Amino acid sequence: MKFVDEYRDAAAVRRLVATIAARVTRPWTLMEVCGGQTHTLVRTGLDRMLPDAVTLVHGPGCPVCVTPLEQIDRAIAIARTPGVTFTSFGDMLRVPGSDTDLLAVKAAGGDVRIVYSPLDALRLAERRPDREVVFFAVGFETTAPANAMAVWLAARRGVRNFSILGSHARVPPAIEALLADGARVQAFLAAGHVCAVMGWDEYEPIAERHRLPIVITGFEPIDLAHGVLAAVTALEAGRHGVENVYARAVTRDGNVAARRLLAEVFEDCDRAWRGIGTIPASGWRLRPAYAAWDAERRFDVGAIAPREPAECIAGAVLRGAARPDRCPAFGTRCTPDHPLGAPMVSSEGACAAYVHVAALA
Repeated sequence: MKFVDEYRDAAAVRRLVATIAARVTRPWTLMEVCGGQTHTLVRTGLDRMLPDAVTLVHGPGCPVCVTPLEQIDRAIAIARTPGVTFTSFGDMLRVPGSDTDLLAVKAAGGDVRIVYSPLDALRLAERRPDREVVFFAVGFETTAPANAMAVWLAARRGVRNFSILGSHARVPPAIEALLADGARVQAFLAAGHVCAVMGWDEYEPIAERHRLPIVITGFEPIDLAHGVLAAVTALEAGRHGVENVYARAVTRDGNVAARRLLAEVFEDCDRAWRGIGTIPASGWRLRPAYAAWDAERRFDVGAIAPREPAECIAGAVLRGAARPDRCPAFGTRCTPDHPLGAPMVSSEGACAAYVHVAALA
């Protein structure tokens, strides 16, 4: 197949689902890690087409959703600082902090801007040497190389009025943490774009240690149906290990140049995940050689005391322990216009995906 619509062929998806149904002999629980995969599964109804014996649970694969509340509050505080131009991808502006969000800061007169790349923010800093330009560097391994490149270029060009507020997350430690916490998951669908950057060598020890299949797959309906089929086939045969069914985009070593840049600019660190807690070595921070471009060090905004809404169950949703539509506030006190938690507002959030389907019903 060469064209994207071929990966959305409904008849081909139904044939794959029929093959899955014919192959399943016992109940299996799979977790898709990526929020983009969650949206495809829910939007297309693929999750509901699968046989009852196959249960899909949604993992913490939305980078906006797992950004810790403390970091959202810190971003808001920095954005309110005089002389600061705060830049971010658009999906972060409506993520609720303890009291407000970045969009409200912008509405109140703060210089908050949407950019499409951290390099846009760097160019803005070069054009406006009178302003401190901060980029909110949120994301998994997929977006981290661009953030690393922006800092690397700022260092080489001597752009001192540019910095990033980092909130990078790494997927393999999160999978380990979920399994250590007792997640009843027997196989994982790994995110193809993460593996396109990082390859899959980090997943092999996890699959071996926990003796389960990890299947790398893409984001279109046929990709995901192939991923589920591969996972179920491995489970039924008692096999474990990593399997790549997204070969058109992923190789074992990933993007070697991107990995080299990441290793130069970032180092591993413990990281808090919103709704989950601190996971060891699950984040990246700037290495000491690049600390001058770390907004968290540059701006002293005082102590941050985040406050989560008591009725929000986003943590349980992100751990795969609860479905969004089981939340008492779902669609009533928590909506995309007035979200209690990030999964309701993010374009990759599971709650937002369920609301979209409910609106079509």
